Amino acid sequence: MLQPRTLLRPPKYVNWIDHGGISASFSSGIQKQVFNNNQPSQRPSRTLPSPFQKKVFVPKNTSATSGLTPNRHVALVEDLTPTQMLHTQEQLKQLLSKYSSGVWLSKIPQIYQDLFKQNMHPSAVKDLENWTHICCVEKPGRNQIVDRLVYPTGNIPSKPTPVASPPQTKPTSLQTKPSSLDVQTPLLPTPPHSPLVISADDKQKLRKLLEKQSSGLWADSLPNLFQEAFKSELPEQVLADLSVLSDSCVIEYPMPNKEKAILYPLATMEEESPENPVVLPHQWLANSLVPPLLLPVDDYLSVLVVEALSTNSLVIRYIGPAYSQALEAMEDSMREFYVGKKQSMAPCVLLANRLYAVVNEEFEVLRAQLCEDVAGGVKVYYVDHGFSDVVDKDKIRRLHEQFLRLPFQTSTCSLAGLSDFHTKSAVLKVLESQVCGHILLAEVVEKGEVPLVVLYDTSQKDDININSACLKALQDGSLCNPLTVNSIYLNVSVTYVCPDGTIFCQVPCCGLARLKSLFEKIETFFSSMESSELPVTKPFQGKICLALFEGKWSRVEITETHGSCVVDILFVDLGHPASVKVTELREIPPAFLHDVITIPFQALKCTLEELSGEGVWSAKCFLWLTRNVLHTNCSMKISRLDQSQLVHIYLFSSNSCHELSSSINQQLLNSGCTSPMLALAEHCTSLLAAGDAASLPVATEGLALPLVLHLPQVGQTIEVFVSVACHPGHFVVQVCEDLFKLTALMGDMIVHYNNVQFDEALTVEKNLICAAMVEKNWYRVLVKGVLGNELVCVYELDYGKHELVSSGQLRPLINKFRQLPFQAIVAELADVKLTSWSEESTMVFRYHVEKRTLTALVKSVQDAAFSWDRKLALYLRDKSEDHGDVWLNKVMVDFRSELNKPE
Repeated sequence: MLQPRTLLRPPKYVNWIDHGGISASFSSGIQKQVFNNNQPSQRPSRTLPSPFQKKVFVPKNTSATSGLTPNRHVALVEDLTPTQMLHTQEQLKQLLSKYSSGVWLSKIPQIYQDLFKQNMHPSAVKDLENWTHICCVEKPGRNQIVDRLVYPTGNIPSKPTPVASPPQTKPTSLQTKPSSLDVQTPLLPTPPHSPLVISADDKQKLRKLLEKQSSGLWADSLPNLFQEAFKSELPEQVLADLSVLSDSCVIEYPMPNKEKAILYPLATMEEESPENPVVLPHQWLANSLVPPLLLPVDDYLSVLVVEALSTNSLVIRYIGPAYSQALEAMEDSMREFYVGKKQSMAPCVLLANRLYAVVNEEFEVLRAQLCEDVAGGVKVYYVDHGFSDVVDKDKIRRLHEQFLRLPFQTSTCSLAGLSDFHTKSAVLKVLESQVCGHILLAEVVEKGEVPLVVLYDTSQKDDININSACLKALQDGSLCNPLTVNSIYLNVSVTYVCPDGTIFCQVPCCGLARLKSLFEKIETFFSSMESSELPVTKPFQGKICLALFEGKWSRVEITETHGSCVVDILFVDLGHPASVKVTELREIPPAFLHDVITIPFQALKCTLEELSGEGVWSAKCFLWLTRNVLHTNCSMKISRLDQSQLVHIYLFSSNSCHELSSSINQQLLNSGCTSPMLALAEHCTSLLAAGDAASLPVATEGLALPLVLHLPQVGQTIEVFVSVACHPGHFVVQVCEDLFKLTALMGDMIVHYNNVQFDEALTVEKNLICAAMVEKNWYRVLVKGVLGNELVCVYELDYGKHELVSSGQLRPLINKFRQLPFQAIVAELADVKLTSWSEESTMVFRYHVEKRTLTALVKSVQDAAFSWDRKLALYLRDKSEDHGDVWLNKVMVDFRSELNKPE
């Protein structure tokens, strides 16, 4: 298992506050964007400080409490159901009856919540225009004021005077111009004298003028430009009180003395369409857009989980050079730019939902979005760290354009397999204790707007699957039979015997009885439906689903995935491992999901006292135990329990006699197998005797060698995959054209060898062609040498790698797996002859070719009797480089010449 990176620098100072209301956009980490991460590496050596772990702020949609209008362009919402629609329409009739002169559209959600004590469905706001039997919505204008008036049907005044119109007095707190897109309103108070009145026509002209000045316009030049453009005068008093223009433009003061101001055009607020998307207010500043986080190609990501409100919404940050390190570099630059420099300390206009730089008490500078004015300062949300804070207004600085180039660093993900239990208290406790504030490894199951992931804690000796831990927390412990040392349990069923002597048992209990009753219903359910229904489409490690065992459906946990076609599974109520094709799995029917998950696993992992140890049992001992206890009713006495949840027992073949002298343990010791842990020593002598006597492939009775792979002709161009690269004089390629056949073969070998019990010793000798298990996969191999400590050196005939495996991991290669020619072809670079290669040259070569798909031009073919002895001389070309094709032969010649130059 890969391990997450540890590099992460949290803010040193945060003034933690309780959860409160801010814009709905923050509930998904500012925006529900696609994100990426670099390859995880080392284990985390530390966690974050306690406050950062336990009090991370994750805002909710609280437009009602904050007065900010929900922005429907930030996150998608579900449509109203017919029942919800009728209910909402009836309540809107009541609401509008109280505002016969009209009400501002942006104020309706607030009034709705105050009146009916519940939140208005977000999609209802956008549907109002279509509910003509309920209300009439004013048509949108071409000006920048995007809020509109809503009237009860049949009551549209010629001069509307809406009751809930925006306040006309000077603002005393952070406000927003009533708008479905949160147009910003300045925080700065108006001057004490009476405000100047500017006509709507002059404001419209000003907006048109500024639209042509996208880079901004100095305020003192406004009157002259206005006169030239429209042949009319703009009152000069405007320059003394620019706040009267706050609903028509963005005003900023770059100078400390505020004698100079720059006017910027507001974002264009036209109706949204695919061809004309609306620009979100918090995304722009001086015509710069913050780029989105992009989804990576890697399937394993290092993440810091900032907060987990449920399994469907985890707020996360990414760790790696392009993320945490890039953020730290930017914040270092921000500290240098803002701290101690007078020009960066100039006051600025504070606008709702706008991005700013915030200087905290430790002189760290963080990017933040303004939320609302509160007692003691302004609430802000730190877009890169996923929490909110209340800061003094004098700590806020204008965010320079150079700090808008890095994407926001918080995003969201959801946990695979837990959507039906996302708010269960037992699950939330696991998230709080093992997830929040921790650096974890995320395996991406499904990419999308909110990726589906499996989280792993790799900081312990054994990796912890967080998704599995959440599911196990749902199990009802009262359904288990409590285990007590020295207690005797009757009617115990031995369900599986492992090669190392570990056995799995079922002990009678309430859970086992309920499980049998439940699966009788599931059998009836599946018998009444098509067998192809409820297929598993997204397999992942730790997923609980169903598979057939001896013709009956049983619970299984996916323990390993081999691509998208084959998985390893464990029958959790039997302890029986197997490998199956994904098409053989079924999802748990929704009606039975809760019961299937909450019943504890019924396979109890045990070991026979006095016989436990390390290694593999001899075939004789294994067969004796299997024949005498498997699938029989026994009784057992628990001798001790260890911390690894392994139960040490004495096993008895009946329910009546429990004398230790009559136990299965003693019978096995007295059966002639004086040392169960022979670890294949019974045929070790034959392995050593084989030595190096054979020089040709060992004949296997009734089995022929596969057909020899057809080699390309001299001068032919082919696509190859380089599976092994030692140096330019020796590497291994596979012809891409037939690799899909090899993938299918590998899957079939896993299913066959993991499911077929092999209880005969295989005589292993040099040049034997057989199957070998290497890192949970099965390969077709050639035995290259036999060692004296049960190790065998093998050569993978389809991949070209040499491996050391235990002789117990070898199996006969059956005829079914001998049809496809061996795919590995040894090769060398053409025209690059050298008897030995330097370490530098080897590293350069491997960097360019290993695990890469390249174009090969065949110069020569060296044939031989056996496929593993043949060799090609190739010219290799890499077409993936942006600057054109790269011939690896020339690269290595040039590099060697450079190394040989005299200093």
